[in-house]
Amino acid sequence: MARTRTQIRPLRSACPIAGALDLLGDRWTLLVLRDALFFGRRLFREFLSSPERISSNTLTARLARLERCGLLRRIAYQRKPLRYRYEPTPKGRDLVPLLREALLWGSRHVPGTRQLTPALIRALARGAGRP
Repeated sequence: MARTRTQIRPLRSACPIAGALDLLGDRWTLLVLRDALFFGRRLFREFLSSPERISSNTLTARLARLERCGLLRRIAYQRKPLRYRYEPTPKGRDLVPLLREALLWGSRHVPGTRQLTPALIRALARGAGRP
């Protein structure tokens, strides 16, 4: 039986880490979520302006998948032409601690990444601030 575009792939195992990676583990998904959660990007063109230079067709696919999985909600903000903005859902916002820890870990252990200021590290620890 063929899978439709609206279906989510079956999990490869019952392990929660494997399940999270099945959903979030590609090259672009966490960066799109980072932009929505930390930088407040909502519009397609705002996501395209990310420094990692995601292609428009890849961005379209990631936004659709994040919507199908319940991490982003698509809301029409213009009728002619029809345009949408993307808002994080409560399920999507639950990823903030994971992204915060990945940000802190990467700044400490991945050579060539931006080093965080002590003030930003304190803000991230409180749950506030944007990288």
